[in-house]
Amino acid sequence: MLVERSALRDRPTQGPQRRRPQPSDLLDGAAWVALRATCDLIALIVGCLVALAIEPVQHGATLLAIFPPLALALLHSRGRYRVCKRDLILDDVAPGIGAVSISAMAVVTLQLLTVTSGSDTVNSLIVWAWGLSLVGITFLGVALPLAQQAARRRQLVESPTLIVGTDVSALDIALRLHRHPEYGMRLVGFLDDDGGELSDDVPPVLGGLDDLERIVSEHGVKTVVIAYPDAGYQEMLAFVSRCDKLGMQTNVVPRFSSVVNHQTRFEYLGTVPLLNLRAINPESWSFSVKHAIDRVVAALLLAVLSPLFLALTLGVRLSSPGPILFRQPRTGRDGRVFDVLKFRTMTIDPPSGEQRFELVAGMAPGGVEGVDRRTRIGRLLRSTSLDELPQLINVVRGEMSLVGPRPERPEFAELFQRDIERYQDRHRVRAGITGWAQVHGLRGQTPLIDRVEFDNFYIEHWSLALDLKIMLLTIPALLRGS
Repeated sequence: MLVERSALRDRPTQGPQRRRPQPSDLLDGAAWVALRATCDLIALIVGCLVALAIEPVQHGATLLAIFPPLALALLHSRGRYRVCKRDLILDDVAPGIGAVSISAMAVVTLQLLTVTSGSDTVNSLIVWAWGLSLVGITFLGVALPLAQQAARRRQLVESPTLIVGTDVSALDIALRLHRHPEYGMRLVGFLDDDGGELSDDVPPVLGGLDDLERIVSEHGVKTVVIAYPDAGYQEMLAFVSRCDKLGMQTNVVPRFSSVVNHQTRFEYLGTVPLLNLRAINPESWSFSVKHAIDRVVAALLLAVLSPLFLALTLGVRLSSPGPILFRQPRTGRDGRVFDVLKFRTMTIDPPSGEQRFELVAGMAPGGVEGVDRRTRIGRLLRSTSLDELPQLINVVRGEMSLVGPRPERPEFAELFQRDIERYQDRHRVRAGITGWAQVHGLRGQTPLIDRVEFDNFYIEHWSLALDLKIMLLTIPALLRGS
């Protein structure tokens, strides 16, 4: 971790310099919003024009002029043009499909009310416009966020950022910004009245709260993250007001951040805002629906993939002596132990003198542990995660879910429970074949704390829509390999 934090110092913290506008400037701020809206409008207009070329009509074509601006308005109302720390791929796909479809339905309704002749041809025209626009809007909803993330990773698009506070949470935010440049936030330093010295492996404390204007001017700060500074309520209110006057984007870490989820709602007691905290209940009927869907989908996948199962079974059998399936005890929901199933990928007999695998401090186990005993087909199965397919049987049995925290071996689970805060909270739900941590690259021997945080985030923000998103994100994760 010290190595990672020391890298924070390597990123430049100097103030802004005059330069010519670059194409990458379109991928941030108001220019980013304008770019997305313009591209969507062009896609909608092109879809209508191509539809007219495919299905020319004499009556009712003018109704199609309503379609692009109406769809654009609905896209805006569904938050497609908001400025986010990170546009997650697929987040805009479903709202985009909904906005385009509702707009097409509105045009069809107007057509039924106003067009008396050639209605079938007009309907066909609208269907073509709907389909072509849907393709364009969906493509842009994926391609543009990918382009923005790529520019941020290459540090072509960055927002100089200041963190207010120097406690553990502030240092954690700093480390996250360094690990995830796709957020586009370049940390220039900390602000704290305490004036304490930080270690040399993190950016420095640039001053106190009274130095805000000077530091913003010197470093071109555009974003402020308020963690837990040692300052009073009135002082922080005045500080936020100063940030607003400077035109900065101000972010506040809530005091109860670990219990805030997608079900949290603002309510007002008179003029006083209240956060209504609603915890996820794994015993609720919605989780019963999830488990029922899991079993049905897993059974269907077993039937559809049966030829692949047979081929892999034959390959494992011919690769080396031993059983086809590998069984290993894992800890699941509420700490219950079950046997997870995998296709065997290694030879049975370890080489003589093989040393026992030892955990790297702070890292999860996984991947190749110790001497590499993978067979030829085992390497293929591991790299494509096809060795995990038998876990569909675990799902049908009710031992696992399609999506959830990955299960751990009991001896490691017991060790991690003692050493890692909130590790046991992962066991509130059934373990999964894939999960929120895995689609974010936390597979194999990766930081354990990050896995735990991603797993608990998944549980506290769970929904069927999130499960669907994770399953869709699993596909590109598998294509990238392990």
